[in-house]
Amino acid sequence: MKDDRGDLDLTKRVEELENSLSIALGINDKFQRENKDNSELIITLRQRINELMGINKSHQQLLGKQIVENEELKTDNKRLAKQIDDYFNGRINGVRKSGL
Repeated sequence: MKDDRGDLDLTKRVEELENSLSIALGINDKFQRENKDNSELIITLRQRINELMGINKSHQQLLGKQIVENEELKTDNKRLAKQIDDYFNGRINGVRKSGL
């Protein structure tokens, strides 16, 4: 014997499919919003990376200048130390020669 629930079964199946479609559309909307948010975040992060790379380049240039300046100061310091040493050695030798 065959059940004659044809319209009832189809109506129930249509409701199930509509419910499934509604859930799927809701999930799709959620993912699209998240994807848009992520796309905006990626753009923002890329901009920040570019800013930081510019800052890094600037800092590298400054550091290079400071290294050169530091080497120049070391050279100047050695030259001044030698001048002072020569000056005092000359004074000491002058005092010794004069007999004091």
